Amino acid sequence: MSKIDEILSIVYSKYFPEQEDIISLLSLKAESELEALFNFADKVRKEYVGDGILIRGIIEFSNYCRNACCYCGLNRKNSRIKRYRLSKHEILNSVEQVVRAGIKTVVLQSGEDNDLNPDWLSEIIAEIKAKFTIAVTLSVGERSYAEYRLWREAGADRYLLKIETSDPELYQTLHPGMSFENRFRCIKQLKQLGYQTGSGNIIGLKGQTLETIANDILFFKQEGLDMIGIGPFISHPGTELANEINGDALLTLKTIAITRIVTKYPNIPATTALGSLGHDYRIEGLKSGANVLMLNFTPFPYRKYYEIYPGKRCVEGPVGASGFWMESLANSIGRYIDYSIGDTITITRK
Repeated sequence: MSKIDEILSIVYSKYFPEQEDIISLLSLKAESELEALFNFADKVRKEYVGDGILIRGIIEFSNYCRNACCYCGLNRKNSRIKRYRLSKHEILNSVEQVVRAGIKTVVLQSGEDNDLNPDWLSEIIAEIKAKFTIAVTLSVGERSYAEYRLWREAGADRYLLKIETSDPELYQTLHPGMSFENRFRCIKQLKQLGYQTGSGNIIGLKGQTLETIANDILFFKQEGLDMIGIGPFISHPGTELANEINGDALLTLKTIAITRIVTKYPNIPATTALGSLGHDYRIEGLKSGANVLMLNFTPFPYRKYYEIYPGKRCVEGPVGASGFWMESLANSIGRYIDYSIGDTITITRK
């Protein structure tokens, strides 16, 4: 057994691998070693979540945000962005398009909008659940326990709240006026309320190290997350990190692969950001442990204004594009498109 095979076996078999072994895998550079890592992760993906590529339809219903995150184009200090909020009618029309496309999960996402009325969103969730047999995922940031409970009781199934980094000091640097402790509290509350809970990180943030990323992966394992989103940092001119270089696609792919090996069960998307680095790396993501694709159903002209980062893929194409592309991509790597609701395997087994 080669050294790389030995480390992969150890990381796979241990419930909590050693940080130094994860760092060793994150440090791989030789083509043969990278191939071994990605192939191993792909086998783990097949073993635990199968060959299906789950499809989610995302609707970005507001780009207002109260936060000043240093990496995000929606930050409240960015005066160049055109702000918008979708109406209830626009959201429900978009949900109908998701359903017509055969997709059984809708993701309702926004910035952390101070003017988001929790009862208004609750009514939308309830109407979706009454009309369609689909899962509803929310991604609207840090809210109160009462609001999380209200939306859960209305029928929301899942919640995405990315931690971005599990290092409290780095988190504080990147999120002025926010706290890691509150973010972590929200994740705990979401799990307590029975949401399938997702989080994730950004690869290439200023101040991030391989040790930081390794600890992120161990954090994902510790929290028993149902969904984990991992994408590269892409600099935005309307942020404090405007002049920083973009995150490395290879390091992002390595992080996806190791996260799959360590956590095994969660749904892991090949993120839109991974497809927005000039080359579309989403297919590499799917070959390195990922099993989810997000399709954008935000209506025109709003879609281009939800600019977390510039150069976002699928801004100009048709809404939800494109079924043919997805089927072709899946076939090219020996996989298939899975149009099921796609609950996390661990949830399904309970």
